Amino acid sequence: MKITINQKNLLKALTTTERIVSRNPSLPILNNILLKTENGRLKVAATNLEIGINYYIGAKINETGEIAVPARIFSDFISNLGEDKITLVTKNNVLSLSTSKYKTQILGLDPKDFPIIPKIKGDNFSVIPSKILKNSLTAVFDSVAVSETRPELSGVYMSFSSNQVVFAATDSFRLTEKINELKHKEKNSLIIPRNTVTELIRLASDIQDDIAIKLGDNQVAFVTNDIEIVSRIIDGSYPDYKKVIPDKFISKTLVKKDELEKNVRLAGLFSSSIADIKLSCNEKNISLTAKNSDKGDIQVSIEAVLKNEPFDISINHHYLLDGLKIIPTEHVIIEYTGHGSPLVLRPEQVNKDLVYLIMPLRN
Repeated sequence: MKITINQKNLLKALTTTERIVSRNPSLPILNNILLKTENGRLKVAATNLEIGINYYIGAKINETGEIAVPARIFSDFISNLGEDKITLVTKNNVLSLSTSKYKTQILGLDPKDFPIIPKIKGDNFSVIPSKILKNSLTAVFDSVAVSETRPELSGVYMSFSSNQVVFAATDSFRLTEKINELKHKEKNSLIIPRNTVTELIRLASDIQDDIAIKLGDNQVAFVTNDIEIVSRIIDGSYPDYKKVIPDKFISKTLVKKDELEKNVRLAGLFSSSIADIKLSCNEKNISLTAKNSDKGDIQVSIEAVLKNEPFDISINHHYLLDGLKIIPTEHVIIEYTGHGSPLVLRPEQVNKDLVYLIMPLRN
């Protein structure tokens, strides 16, 4: 291989791909990035066997070829170059880099040992604007279960119907659902692993283009003109979470989101080891109280408008803050659905495209 490439473009590709490089002592090849000329461009690829990323960059290609190079040293070296153009030459699994000021060689590995990142062929199953994908995944991400005890909960559930795509996540303590109006030819559903969701949020943050979705056997690909993310799909059936979302409420209150968020943080400083705070809602305000035998206690009141009967509920303040930060409106609607039933947060709007549930703590 002999190519000339722009340093900034190469660094951008390395920054994206290096994040998923596996620090795997038993499979040293996974510590590497694959550089390969393909269809007139340079492909920069990395995989940890769960996720694979192909990033394509324009380059002047004099000779085709490929090599696997250690990700960290290659990325660190490129990031410290201030040069516009870099020449890359490979011979006998050695990568030679040269600019007007630098000449160096990096020992690589045989590219034939690099794992194949599957290519999902066929038509696009769906096309989603990058902003919608990013906002939806971000909204539900905190509700994804961290534990692998129930694998189906350790990812984001995506459900496609003829006119909607729904994103949902739950760890059994809270649940988030985000609905988007988008047309599709086919119905389908899949569960995307947590780590893949993290990379998709980063990818969607950096681009303006639509993102195509391709489905294969137990795999999914998210594709733009320059980037492909290929991931396994979590096997299993997602629970019927719709049954958990209450269809009516006993009482509801309207409160300014920023004011509530600020005071929940203050109350949380005095919460106990289970991070509990108590919400007491009456006609004119919400009272937040917390008590800790080692720190002290706090009580703070916030103006609010209540519909129906006053209520009290104890909840995890971390979960409440996670819910408040995804509410996109100035005010938040809080619905009380009964003793032992979830507390529901919604944006201040008519259409119910976002809902966040928190299970109460036992008194």
